[in-house]
Amino acid sequence: MKMIIKGKMYNTDTAKLVGDYQSEHLSTDAYYYEEELYLKKTGQMFLYGRGMPFSKYGKYYTRIQDCAAIIPLSTLEAKEWAEKHLHVDDYIELFGEVEE
Repeated sequence: MKMIIKGKMYNTDTAKLVGDYQSEHLSTDAYYYEEELYLKKTGQMFLYGRGMPFSKYGKYYTRIQDCAAIIPLSTLEAKEWAEKHLHVDDYIELFGEVEE
């Protein structure tokens, strides 16, 4: 998926997929969603999310793009997402060592 947001290109085909998450709901449930965290060559991160009509991605529904969105993330937002959804080793590989 490609989108231009505030004059910047976000493209899931050219960015590196660094993590993903699927909600606890069944994939046929109206609240189901999934997210993928991407890293652009510029170092910026973004989420590609898609889901069913009552999921948090339901608000992005159009006839062309069925309940999907690209959401640019700040470094802090990407770290918060990664803390919740990535394995510790994957987090460290992506953001570096953290304090104990």
